[in-house]
Amino acid sequence: MLLFSRPFERTINFWECLPSSLHQLLSSSSGEEEGSREKGVLYRWQGYFCRVTPERLLLSRPVLHAALGTLHGLLLTEDGHVYNFGEQPWKRVESQPAGPVIESALSGQCVISVSAGSYHCSAVTEDGLIHMWGENSHGQCGVSGMDQVPSPTPVNVVDGEIHPPQLVQVLNVACGAQHTLALSRKQEVWAWGSGCQLGLVTNIFPVWKPQKVEHLVGRYVVQIACGGFHSLALVQIISPPEYSQQARDRCGQCKPSLYTMTGKDDHVVISDEHYCPLGVELTDSKEGRRSGQSSPAQTPQSKNSSPHFEVSPLTLKNICEDSGFSDRSQQNTTSQESQPVPALSETGHARLRRTKSNPYPDEQALTDYLKRISDQTLAEQPEATSLGGSHPPSRQSSLTCPLRSDQSDELTLCPSSPALSVYISDHVISNGCLFESCEEGGGAAGMDFCPADPLQVKKSTSLTDITLEDAEARNRRGSLPGFSPGIVGVTVVGARTTTTTSECRNLLPSLYTEVWSWGRGQEGQLGHGDYLPRLQPLCIKSLSKKEVVKITAGANHSLALTAQCQVYSWGSDKFGQLGRINAPSTVPNLAMISEGIRVWDVAAGQTHTLLLADGDCYQPILYYSGEQVLESTDSAHPLSGTYTQTPTLLPFCMNIGYVSKVFGGGLNCLALADQNAMGFIATIHELASAERKFYCTLSKVKSKILSPLLSSMLLFQEMAGSFSKLCHLTGQHSVSLTNFLQRGKVIKTLVLIKSTDIFMDTYKEYSDPVGNFLVMGGFQSLLKPSQCVVILINKLELIQTLLESKEKNASPYDLLVNLFYMPLQHLHGYNRLLLKLAHCFEVNTEEYDWIQNGCSKYEALACLVSKQRRDAEATFNFWKNFKGKNSESLRKPSRRLVCESSNKALTLQNAGRFSASWFILFSDVLVHAQFSSHYVYPLAILWVEPISDESGKWLRAINQAIEDVLALGLNGRTCVSRSSQKGEPPVSRTSTYTFSKEGRLKDATYEGRWLSGKPHGKGTLKWPEGTVYCGTFKNGLEDGFGDFMTPNITLNKFERYQGHWKEGKIHGFGTFWYASGEVYEGSFRDNMCHGHGMLRSGKLASPSSSSVFVGQWVQGKRTGYGVCDDFSRGEKYMGMWLDDQRHGVGVVITQFGLYYEGIFCNNKMMGNGTLLCDDDTVFEGEFIEDWTLCGKGVLFMPNGDSLDGVFDGHWGAGLRVAGTFTKPFEALRRERKIPVAGQHAVPAEEKWKAVFDECWSRLGCEGPGEGVHEKAWENIAIALTARRRQQRYRPEELSRSQTKMLESLEVIPQHVGPITADSYNRIRRYLLKACDTPHHPLGWLLETLVTVYRMTYVGVGSNRRFLQQAVEEIQSYLTRIFQIVRFLFPGLPEDGGFILDSSSSSDEGTESLNSSTHSETPQQGWLVSSSSLILPVLLPRLYPPLFTLYTLEKEREEEVYWNCVLRLNKQPDLALLAFLGVQQKFCPVSISVLGEKNQVLPCTKDACFATAVETLQQISTAFTPSDKLQVIQLTFEEITQDMQALLGQDFLWCMDDLFPIFLYVVLRARIRNLGSEVSLIEDLTDPSLQLGQLGFMLTTLKKETLNSKI
Repeated sequence: MLLFSRPFERTINFWECLPSSLHQLLSSSSGEEEGSREKGVLYRWQGYFCRVTPERLLLSRPVLHAALGTLHGLLLTEDGHVYNFGEQPWKRVESQPAGPVIESALSGQCVISVSAGSYHCSAVTEDGLIHMWGENSHGQCGVSGMDQVPSPTPVNVVDGEIHPPQLVQVLNVACGAQHTLALSRKQEVWAWGSGCQLGLVTNIFPVWKPQKVEHLVGRYVVQIACGGFHSLALVQIISPPEYSQQARDRCGQCKPSLYTMTGKDDHVVISDEHYCPLGVELTDSKEGRRSGQSSPAQTPQSKNSSPHFEVSPLTLKNICEDSGFSDRSQQNTTSQESQPVPALSETGHARLRRTKSNPYPDEQALTDYLKRISDQTLAEQPEATSLGGSHPPSRQSSLTCPLRSDQSDELTLCPSSPALSVYISDHVISNGCLFESCEEGGGAAGMDFCPADPLQVKKSTSLTDITLEDAEARNRRGSLPGFSPGIVGVTVVGARTTTTTSECRNLLPSLYTEVWSWGRGQEGQLGHGDYLPRLQPLCIKSLSKKEVVKITAGANHSLALTAQCQVYSWGSDKFGQLGRINAPSTVPNLAMISEGIRVWDVAAGQTHTLLLADGDCYQPILYYSGEQVLESTDSAHPLSGTYTQTPTLLPFCMNIGYVSKVFGGGLNCLALADQNAMGFIATIHELASAERKFYCTLSKVKSKILSPLLSSMLLFQEMAGSFSKLCHLTGQHSVSLTNFLQRGKVIKTLVLIKSTDIFMDTYKEYSDPVGNFLVMGGFQSLLKPSQCVVILINKLELIQTLLESKEKNASPYDLLVNLFYMPLQHLHGYNRLLLKLAHCFEVNTEEYDWIQNGCSKYEALACLVSKQRRDAEATFNFWKNFKGKNSESLRKPSRRLVCESSNKALTLQNAGRFSASWFILFSDVLVHAQFSSHYVYPLAILWVEPISDESGKWLRAINQAIEDVLALGLNGRTCVSRSSQKGEPPVSRTSTYTFSKEGRLKDATYEGRWLSGKPHGKGTLKWPEGTVYCGTFKNGLEDGFGDFMTPNITLNKFERYQGHWKEGKIHGFGTFWYASGEVYEGSFRDNMCHGHGMLRSGKLASPSSSSVFVGQWVQGKRTGYGVCDDFSRGEKYMGMWLDDQRHGVGVVITQFGLYYEGIFCNNKMMGNGTLLCDDDTVFEGEFIEDWTLCGKGVLFMPNGDSLDGVFDGHWGAGLRVAGTFTKPFEALRRERKIPVAGQHAVPAEEKWKAVFDECWSRLGCEGPGEGVHEKAWENIAIALTARRRQQRYRPEELSRSQTKMLESLEVIPQHVGPITADSYNRIRRYLLKACDTPHHPLGWLLETLVTVYRMTYVGVGSNRRFLQQAVEEIQSYLTRIFQIVRFLFPGLPEDGGFILDSSSSSDEGTESLNSSTHSETPQQGWLVSSSSLILPVLLPRLYPPLFTLYTLEKEREEEVYWNCVLRLNKQPDLALLAFLGVQQKFCPVSISVLGEKNQVLPCTKDACFATAVETLQQISTAFTPSDKLQVIQLTFEEITQDMQALLGQDFLWCMDDLFPIFLYVVLRARIRNLGSEVSLIEDLTDPSLQLGQLGFMLTTLKKETLNSKI
């Protein structure tokens, strides 16, 4: 073997009592690069003599991690290989290897961590699997059936509580003497082995399979550690203490208040140190019961019971025995009379029986019992025997608990359900009974600057004289889960928005931690102030809020390292391993380390402690505390019996390089070091050391300066809060740098570079409040005569020390200011060290660019905060010398002085002779002071125009100040100042301003966009009386879309308008909700209803309103055509209006079916008119008001008789008639003309002119066709784009498909030359999409027309008299819409024009646009008409009310037709065909059913021509006439195909043969309202389609309908 050593190293033989394998070194191969030996170098030694020189262990690859057991060790290299060395009897070999040997069983695995117990080992692979080997007599390897496991064996951690069971992935493993803990990736702890140190609810050992430690479920465990026979866990508080609040004020078990108040002279002390004597809150036994468990109430309490259901008195003996603690005989058991006995109450909860004064009848018996436990423990320690196996006896006594675990016949309290979960808590004394604190959740801490009183603990073996005075007890543990019914250990964390640093918990380690311990406690190693064991994990309350970042454990002592580089130790101190003198060993206390030494890594061996710390230089130093090892190699016993009193410096530490981690185990110590290659390692260590020193300084300032000075001053509290956040971030970063050193050292993972925003935001957040405090004279006020002065006088020396100031005569004010500005100076350190770090890399590398980028950011931030300090000091000096009377109103914390006219001249233009003006430019306002008054101009809304060159300096200063104000943004945080290219601030801004001048906007507050001093863009305007406008502005006036609300004082309600504005007035389309309950929706002009609109009147304008009017408005009054539906009177008026009155021709229909039409004047029908009754009685004559017949007229009877004369009276109330009754002959009756509906109605082309005018107006035309179509397309695109922009603020209004449709409609269809078939199809597709969205002018037009059409012909208007008017109205729609389409597409031919079809696109789009039909001319093409282009889009929306009118008109005829259909359909097919006169040869002989031919029998029914029948039935599902005609055409084709199959392909129809067969199909189709279908087709079919084949088919269907009725 080759031994590598430096000149200052030498090989020593002080381990001769151990196997020689521990002294062997593994040399590296000759071809190994020198660089690989410069990192991850491991050094080993024992003891603390000054002549001790460590050995250097060389492996082929750098070492990443190591673990030491009692006599063996493990090494993990960076390539994932594991090496073992030392005495390993489980290997079962004749001789131990001469040096470290690779574990071949793990050679195929990538190991990420290793751990060593006293005599067993573990390794965790990157996929989260565990491999165990070594001693297994107590189940610590988790392999059943083997006392020793010779090679690494996989151990599966399986979560059986979920279904199906899942394999748990593990992060880390910790090993003790007889047990093993595993930390899963879900931050849960699993345990196996033997002893109470497992923390499991069981008394059966060993535990072979890993089981979850239930008491830690729901807590976020980040570290685990195992001592000899005790366990530790570091738990992260998920909800930081400052954000957790206790919801309850009473204990859920014993019901007393959780808070007590005690009067102390002039103040009151509030304490929340309540401890429930009944234990934890117990859950319902019926809920949350795990499998295999039962309620205690149902469990027989006998020794014959199953071990899982045993319940016994809760005694200290029982706690120890089954966990491997007691070797005492049965007679030493304390009598049950002297122990608290758990009793089951009626609710199934466990309660402890206790007396009023003391739970023990004999207090002396308790004292004697506890003393006997302590004495026997001390006496049995040196006499303990080996527990078996291959353990050497030389050191077994110091590693083994002196109490045996072979008495398994005793009954132990093993809760079988959560209802009997009684745990031993942190403090075992509260009136002498066992309990656990009821206080769940975390307490408030974040801004608590009051230092906690040191924990005072008396070392005693008695339970009755332990006194704890912990001021931190009021901060409850935030890691505890809430106890919900039926669930134990479920964490309930309140949601809260935290700071930037806490949001990045994954980037920076948390400092909100707790330490939990459990297991044997005979040496006080649990830290709970006693020597009792703990079966379940309990929190060490004295370490709460200590910011513990690492835990480790020796054989019988424990260590905790804090972020403030302090070490807490507790447990056995027989060999000085605690590093302190005469301090209690049962509770954590600080190790005695010299001032200025900052510990950042710890390790614990069997009887020693190893500390890694920072000293005066940046190279780490080592301290040793514990038992000494003899230097002489001749002695068979290496232990000297001596030990250190306090940690001792190891001199050789400066010679082994930069140590990054230390390890301990048995008597051995290991240090992992790196050499300083290219200065990189030294720079990283310097950065980490500086950060740790900085955090310690900040912590001292926080605890010793801030806390005593904390006052009621809001600015000071704000500064203190920002200081606390900065301090916390620094602590997190220092721990992060330690982790960086101990892990990969990959520069891209350095948080200082990776997440610069976290640091920059935190420093900015601190710079602002400290500047504000300085500006407002806060530091000066702290020095005024008060209690603070006394505090500061006593702290001046400390402040000077913290500042490392050499100035002796510095004033207290300067010291205070420098102290609170000191954290900001640390930014220069970041910049310097990052620049130094960048020099370790080549200039062209990515790492160099990363570091330089971060360096530039910190440099810019350092310059910014320096400027802010200078500005704050200048502002403070200005206010100190300010002699004006308005300083209090102008002086604000965030306001900084920029310049003022006394030192930078500025004069007022056109100033008077005696005027005295003073201009002061602050960071947010410009102040013009004149005599005793001043005027303030906010910079955010200040626009400056230069008049002369003399004001150039002021102009630049003002513009720069304005830019700085605008750069703050909406969050108000300081940004690095920027300026525009021209040096001028933007003319468009966002700000808030309250108007003060007389006028419409007096006292109104505007918040939103500005342009050159006027509101322009989106904003909100609020008046003091409650009027609010939220919308867009233009040139200072409301313009565009907006929402307006104003109070109505008379009705004590609000009125609201939502719609468009123009030049400060309501103008355009919108909706107005009146305080009276009326709602108007339509067009406005100059704040009045003008154009088309709908007014709903009545109670709250609900659907059951008293009336609804829809029609034309002129200057706020109904004028023009309109429809009014009066629900209260049950009548509907359709006609002309003038000045809110019915005036002109019109029609009235009542709910009783009476139809009036005539001429109206002043709301009354007067003059000639017509009355039509539901029974076809018609009156034509003169009317006066209120439908009174008065004057000449003719009354026509339904049978043709008539009465001609003078009428007087109301219809239905009796008429007086003087005239002639005529009963004409039949011939005369047919010739006589009876008045019909519609003679006095408004012509269809005169209806809804306002709707079409509005559409033309939206296209930019003053009238129909009066405009330029290019401008119209621009208006369409603008409207659609504006709508899409509005959708950003209300995204729920439009779906994704609607948004895409708007985007496609913004593209203007382009075509060059005449319209072709292709371009015609594109136009039709565009019209389909345009009509589907109401945001397009055409879509709005169709939607409005549909609304008014339904308003007219639905409800009372659904009367058969309106059929002809309804049809004419649709035809009018088609004509006028086609005019708009031709305006948009000028190339379209006129109505009835023809477009030649191209060969490539004759069928393109016909499926989706089947309204277009081919012409019957020899030249193939398309007939362009309003019906073929518009009707397919319009008619489906108007179909329901229109078809209802058809059915009402054809009601009598349809009844006759349907009775005939029902009667004839009773006959079989052949009989019906014969009845209809179908020749025998046309009757089908067979039919095909599912591919099989069946004969047509005389009884066969509904089988012949079945396909044609099904096709004809589809006529009821088609909307447009062209679709219905296609159905008829397909029906004829189906009949023809059936006949051709029967008679041959050459068969040709003749009309006499076709009619009866088609009549059969019509009868079998059983179509209701077939006559209405035919009439609709006739009325709305394009005239060109009524010719040729389709016209012939329509005529055939009409004739068949008439024949079927006959």
